[in-house]
Amino acid sequence: MKKILFSLLTASTFILANINTVVSILPEKTFVEAIGGDRVTVSLMVLPGNSPHTYEPKPSQMREIAKAQLYFTIGVEFEKVWLPKFKDLNPKMKIIDLSAGIEKLPMTSQHHHHEEEAEDHHHEHAKNDPHIWTSPANVKMIATHIYEALVQYDPENQNYYKEHLERFFAKVNKTDAKIRHILSAKPKGTAFMVFHPSWGYFAKAYGLKQLPVEVEGKAPKPRELIALIKEAKEEKVSAIFTQPEFSDSAAKVIADELQIPVIKVTPLAEDWSANLIRIAKAIAGEK
Repeated sequence: MKKILFSLLTASTFILANINTVVSILPEKTFVEAIGGDRVTVSLMVLPGNSPHTYEPKPSQMREIAKAQLYFTIGVEFEKVWLPKFKDLNPKMKIIDLSAGIEKLPMTSQHHHHEEEAEDHHHEHAKNDPHIWTSPANVKMIATHIYEALVQYDPENQNYYKEHLERFFAKVNKTDAKIRHILSAKPKGTAFMVFHPSWGYFAKAYGLKQLPVEVEGKAPKPRELIALIKEAKEEKVSAIFTQPEFSDSAAKVIADELQIPVIKVTPLAEDWSANLIRIAKAIAGEK
C-alpha cells in the first residue's frame, strides 16, 4: 500500500512539476510568465537596478542555471560573456533566442559629429540595438518564440499555452491601439530626446525620431552638447527620457537649458505595457 501511495505521489509530482526557465532581463520574465502561467518557474539574471551591460550573476543565480531546462536569451550584452559559462555549467539546458527573426536596428548615434570624429564613432553606428521589446509587434514575435519553446518541451499542455498566448496577444493589441490613439495628434517624425538610445524600435513603430544624448556610455563633448541643445530646440522636444541605470548629468544640462523635464524611465521595466504607454503620453504632452 505504501509503495502504491509513493508511486502515486511521485507521478503527481512529476505531472505538476514546473518547467525551470531562466531569463536575462525583467521584461522577459513578464513575457514567459504570461505564456507559461503556473506551468513555469522563471529565474531572473539581471536584477532590477542593474545594467545588462556589466552584470555578474550571484552564486545563488548560478545554482538556478544548474537546474534549468530552458534559457531564453534576447541579445543583451550580458549574455555574450555569460552564456558560454552557463552552457558549460548545464550542458542539457536548451537555449532559445527570442530575437530570432526580428530585424535588428543599429544603435542610434549622434548625427552631428565633425568630420574628424566620424571614424571614431563608426563602430557605434554598426552595433545593433538589443532593446527589441520596446515595439509591440516585436513583443508578439517574442511571445510566439516562448510559446513554441514551451510546447516543444511540454507538448501535452499545448492548449494551455495557446490560450495564454492568445490572451497575451489581445493585451499587446490593446496596448498598441492605445499608444496610437495617444500619439494620433502628433505629426510623423515627432522627435523625443533620450539619454541612452534604448527606444529605437518604439520610435520606428510609431513614426517618431529618437534623439540620443549619448551612445555606449559616452557623454557628449561641449561642442556636441551645444549642437544637441540647438537640435532639441528646432525639434521642439518637450522632455528628456533618462534611465536609472545610467548617469544623466548631460541630460540635466540640456533640460535646464531648454526648461523641460527629465523623466526617469527604463526599458527594463516589469510592466512593459504601462511603460510604453507612459512614454507615449510624455511625448504627446499628456500629464
